[in-house]
Parts: sequence; structure tokens; C-alpha cells
Amino acid sequence: MSLMAIVSMTPIGKDESVSEYVAKVVAEIDKSGIPYIITPMGTIIESETWDELMDVLKRGFDSMARNCPRISISVKIDYRKGKSGRIKAKVESLEDKIGKPLPRGR
Repeated sequence: MSLMAIVSMTPIGKDESVSEYVAKVVAEIDKSGIPYIITPMGTIIESETWDELMDVLKRGFDSMARNCPRISISVKIDYRKGKSGRIKAKVESLEDKIGKPLPRGR
């Protein structure tokens, strides 16, 4: 089973730049050891179980909530039975169809 989620947690009422707070969430995702990709608009994570996915999201939330009394959270989840490794495979499939490598950040 594969669960892929794109999550964006944004503190409300802080300065215009919020990377200091977002970094706390990303640090928790990184510590979890599950695959993830950073994008400018959110972080994509892939998990094999609901419990693991929800746990890492809660840990990220808790780390931001220590310094932020209000947080906006957006999460979109894609479930697929019998598949794993989709965080890379989905992009590779598009590259195959287009016939060239696509931008992947740095």
C-alpha cells in the first residue's frame, strides 16, 4: 500500500517570511526516515501506513504549535493499494511520456 500526501502548514499571525516555522515541520518529517520531497508550496511525503503518515503529520504540527497559536493546514492524500515507491515513479512516468528529464528542484 502507498499513501502519498502533500502537506502545507502555515503559521497565521507571524511575519511575512515563515520558513523558520516551516523548517520545524520539515525537520520532523526528515527525522521520520520516510521518503519526502520539498516543493515551494508544500512537502510531499510517502508512507506505507496510515499510522505512520498521521504520526509524522502530528509531530510536524506539534513542533510548529509550540511557537504558533494559529496554524493553517492543507493536506491532500492519494492512496493506492499494492504500490510503493510512487514518490519517484510518478515523476519518472511523466518523464518517459514527455521524453526528457523534468525539473526536480536543485
